[in-house]
Amino acid sequence: MNLPNKLTMLRLILVPFYVFFLLMPGIPHHYLWALLIFAAASYTDHLDGKIARKYNMITDFGKFADPLADKIMIFAALACFIELNLMSSVVLIITAAREFAVTSVRLAAAGKGEVIAANIWGKLKTVSQMAAVLVVMLLQYLLELNSMGILHFDNAVTVQMWFGIVGQILLWISVFFTIISGINYLACNFQYIKNAK
Repeated sequence: MNLPNKLTMLRLILVPFYVFFLLMPGIPHHYLWALLIFAAASYTDHLDGKIARKYNMITDFGKFADPLADKIMIFAALACFIELNLMSSVVLIITAAREFAVTSVRLAAAGKGEVIAANIWGKLKTVSQMAAVLVVMLLQYLLELNSMGILHFDNAVTVQMWFGIVGQILLWISVFFTIISGINYLACNFQYIKNAK
């Protein structure tokens, strides 16, 4: 297994760790720990692709495993956000529907010996999702610091409301890119759907 693929596997290994910290509010600075681990996992997504392209280490396994690792990473974070009442389940439902549709096309292509790599829209979708998750966790950490008395917001209720609005806007922007990238992916690879048996 080459270095880019090892980084992809590391991204998967990090998932249960940030899920643990996200869902353990009894641990001081739990949002910060979750944020740092998720940021590290997100950086491996940038790094594995960069190394694979620069050193010609692109493999069929990497083309398949890299987007799969992204999906697992994002799904885990969004599921935790629902558990923490930070977002609507609709965001996860739309995201899951897109990913199941795209995965079905990938499997149809794989049956014909083809491996479809992510395009620019898929990358924009992933970047927007990761950015939204990171910002939501950062804003929640600021609120956590306020509740611990480390920060002091004059009107904590108003700040919490605005932080919630910002988080929702970013999550729905990621949903927009999720839908657009899904439509683009299905349109560009329609032949695999049309010729499926």
